[in-house]
Amino acid sequence: MLDGRPGWYSTQVVFSIEIEREDDGRWLAEVPALAGVMCYGADRDEAVARVQALALRVIAERLEHREAPAEFLNVTFQAARAIGRRPRRAASWPLC
Repeated sequence: MLDGRPGWYSTQVVFSIEIEREDDGRWLAEVPALAGVMCYGADRDEAVARVQALALRVIAERLEHREAPAEFLNVTFQAARAIGRRPRRAASWPLC
């Protein structure tokens, strides 16, 4: 309960963002907890901003269609740099 009011709930959800620089100089940011949420950017900040926006759209869509609990009220992103190279994934992902 929030402030002792019945029916009011607050849950904090923290999503990690993995960031990696591609061989061609672009930056790739991904939210591993949300399947398919990854975006490219010309620089690190652009990639992070784009992936945060995409993650929020995915969360909003899930809430609207009742595919996620309504406790997604306080969302926080935490940048975490990926260690090592990951294999490239198929281009069928919704890349920004």
